[in-house]
Amino acid sequence: MDCCSWDGVSCDGGGHVIGLDLSNRAISSSIEGSSSLFRLQHLQRLNLAFNQFMTAFPAGFDKLENLSYLNLSNAGFTGQIPATISRLTRLVTLDLSTDPLSGEPLKLEKPNLEMLVQNLTRLRFLYLDSVNISAMGNEWCRALSPLTELQVLSMSNCYLSGPIHSSLSKLQSLSVICLDYNNLSASVPQFFAEFPNLTSLSLSSTGLKGRLPDEIFQIPTLQTLYLSSNMLLKGSFPNFPLNASLQALALSSTKFGGQIPESLDNLGRLTIIELAGCNFSGPIPKAVEKLTQLVSLDFSNNNFSGPIPSFSSSRNLTNLSLAHNKLVGTIHSTDWSSLSKLENADLAGNKLSGTIPPTLFGIPSLQRLDLSHNQFNGSIGDFHGKASSLLNTLDLSNNKLQGQFPTSLFELRGLETLHLSSNNFNGLIKMNAFQNLGNLFSLDLSHNRLSIDATATNISLLSFPTFTGLGLASCNLTEFPGFLKNQSSLMYLDLSNNHIHGKIPDWIWKPIDLARLNLSDNFLVGFERPLKNITSSVDIIDLHVNELQGEIPIPTLDATFLDYSDNNFSSVLPAHIGDSLQHVSFFSISDNNIHGSIPPSICSSTSLRVLDLSNNSLSGPIPQCLFQMSGSLGVLDLRQNNLSGIISDTFSKSCKLQTLKLNQNRLEGKVPKSLGNCKMLEVLDIGNNQINDSFPWHLKNIAKLHVLVLRSNKFNGHIDCSGNNGGWSMLQIFDLASNNFSGKLHLTCLGTWDAMQHNPYSNLLELKHLHFVDSGSGGGTRYQDAITITTKGLELELVKILPVFTSIDISWNNFEGLIPEVIGKFKELHGLNFSHNAFTGPIPSSFGNLRELESLDLSSNRLRGEIPLQLANLNFLSWLNVSNNKLVGPIPTSTQLQSFPEASFENNAGLCGPPLKTKCGLPPAKEDSPSDSETGSIIHWNHL
Repeated sequence: MDCCSWDGVSCDGGGHVIGLDLSNRAISSSIEGSSSLFRLQHLQRLNLAFNQFMTAFPAGFDKLENLSYLNLSNAGFTGQIPATISRLTRLVTLDLSTDPLSGEPLKLEKPNLEMLVQNLTRLRFLYLDSVNISAMGNEWCRALSPLTELQVLSMSNCYLSGPIHSSLSKLQSLSVICLDYNNLSASVPQFFAEFPNLTSLSLSSTGLKGRLPDEIFQIPTLQTLYLSSNMLLKGSFPNFPLNASLQALALSSTKFGGQIPESLDNLGRLTIIELAGCNFSGPIPKAVEKLTQLVSLDFSNNNFSGPIPSFSSSRNLTNLSLAHNKLVGTIHSTDWSSLSKLENADLAGNKLSGTIPPTLFGIPSLQRLDLSHNQFNGSIGDFHGKASSLLNTLDLSNNKLQGQFPTSLFELRGLETLHLSSNNFNGLIKMNAFQNLGNLFSLDLSHNRLSIDATATNISLLSFPTFTGLGLASCNLTEFPGFLKNQSSLMYLDLSNNHIHGKIPDWIWKPIDLARLNLSDNFLVGFERPLKNITSSVDIIDLHVNELQGEIPIPTLDATFLDYSDNNFSSVLPAHIGDSLQHVSFFSISDNNIHGSIPPSICSSTSLRVLDLSNNSLSGPIPQCLFQMSGSLGVLDLRQNNLSGIISDTFSKSCKLQTLKLNQNRLEGKVPKSLGNCKMLEVLDIGNNQINDSFPWHLKNIAKLHVLVLRSNKFNGHIDCSGNNGGWSMLQIFDLASNNFSGKLHLTCLGTWDAMQHNPYSNLLELKHLHFVDSGSGGGTRYQDAITITTKGLELELVKILPVFTSIDISWNNFEGLIPEVIGKFKELHGLNFSHNAFTGPIPSSFGNLRELESLDLSSNRLRGEIPLQLANLNFLSWLNVSNNKLVGPIPTSTQLQSFPEASFENNAGLCGPPLKTKCGLPPAKEDSPSDSETGSIIHWNHL
């Protein structure tokens, strides 16, 4: 039999087998050392790749001494690579790569890498990907240095360490370097730019750091550069050389940044450019319009601004991602119909506006279109028969789209994901219309002006979509949709902000994979089944703002988020509640009627990041262990209860608290010294208690403090910050009202309150209010900071605390002396209340600099002199009270000061003019002589 005619066998002229290719044949038998394979003495090429031998690496390959090509990649061999391979001195190509997911990987211990290759000096192509080599940089680099003819070095995921040793520079023939997925933890050496033949450099996910040498981009032969997922690697783009060879450039998830130069158009051969998750800024250069060979462009998650350039000339483009930048303008500049190969278009998370071009839907190859979180307006219109039949994902959520629900969407039979939430669509939709979209598994129509009719009984179970995610929030539902009874695959369900009454049905818990359930903002009163009997794996349960009654439902499941706030629960907290909250990171029962004490068992909930028990009737002491939990807690909100005792001095040295609210309880004692450990604290509200202490200067080094509320306690003594070098540069709300502070206000440290003096936020649209997000929970644990302040004579709850809102309230104390001039520097101040103290002297004319001031209360002091004319500059001032002082002279006229009521100025015997009835020009009432402690002078005026 002539074996030379067999498939995979090649022979020389003498009939000797010189080539054997048995790759990808699903061979599973073992190879023994005596195998006939090793008797093929003339064999030069052997390929056993992609088989399933699943045995230890055989040791007989050294018998094939004429081999120049050996490919055993993913052949199923396991264990140590034998030393016999090192005797194949004629090898030019050696491929021992393995699949890291295939099981036990190959390894190089004895022999190690040096012993394996020391005799293989003819090697030009070496592939050892996912072989466990475990060597330091100087070891593996020196081991390879004798291979001076090596052209391809591929050793990704080999447990190699850095830094890269200079001995590697001896390999001047290198064309391809692939070292991905190793822990090099080093910089890219300069000598890489000196390899004369380098065409491909791949170092993704290797822990690179430092700055990439600019010369790397100047290598004339370089075609591919992959450096993604090196979070510490810095760099910027130099000017690219003319006629550069670069075809693929991937720098995603690095610290590369700056602007992209216009010389980008010199990369005329570029097919792939991936810069996602970097620090690039400025406009996207119009040079990209000349990159006609582009197949994939990903600039997502940067700070690019300006308009989107046209991509009409990139007719091979299949992937375009510009998501999560600051791009503006319309998207009409691109002739979308010319991009006939485009499969994915992701422009989400920008500030794009205008209408959506109909031609975008008509790209025949389009599979995924994401335009969410922009400012697109207008209607979608009808595209009967014109939209891509391949479209499977359409996300237009969080825009300003309007008009009737586009019924032509029901023609897109291939749709799997349809998200239209948070727009202005209107109209009535019958759920049975979705029977046409049998492939649909994720649908979100929430927060529009839609009304969903889900009462139809003629829904065919055979063709109706099987949802894994369904959002019908704010869809005017009055009952639970009946079709949900048959949705056993749901993982996400949002029926919030509807008009659903009655009990939560038993079948809602039927889907075994249900992970997120939001039934908030309805009129639900109870449960058909107790939560403790639920067997599904619900992770997030949001039931806030309903009318749920009775005992708190504590599920015996692995939930991480439980929000029961704003209901009518009236039970006590179970003694062993901590046993049921082992995995919970967010737990809120605020605004209920919970009574009794806080069980110490709650401290066993080591996963808790947010604990909100506010606005209930809880009593007794706060368990000491709760303060000890500050090493993991981010938010502790116990305000508006009847809690008593002291604030325990047991805050963790590794305190991570960001918000601590204990307002309106019956707490006594002092502000604990260990609270100073909480360096991340942003909001501290301990007002309306019975705390008897001096001013807590031991908190001076909490640099992130935004809000400090001490009002309505028994704080006392002077406030003198001399010698206190700490400062609260971010402080924006400072409330000491209704205490027993006294003395002069020598607050030299006021000058460190930068947030009240300068506005660091140039773009108000980008302001982020104070909130807590647990980054370790995928953003699921989120707490919205709120605070109650007194402004314009009224209590006001700030549901969102914007960092530009600033307020100082030290009313109802015993402060005396002059008002500090430094207050006039607080140009960002919105509210100022110094009333009901014993301040003397004049109103500082520098108050005229407070251009953002909306509320000013200086009433019930001993202020003298005239009202400064500069107050007329306060254009935003809408509330003013200077009553009950010793002010004199005319109220400045032709200003908005005349718009305030007479009560704002009353009981100042020397004041005259509108809005007061006392006319100016009459002899002023006799003033009391100023005491020695008052340094202000009396200002008289000419008779008019």
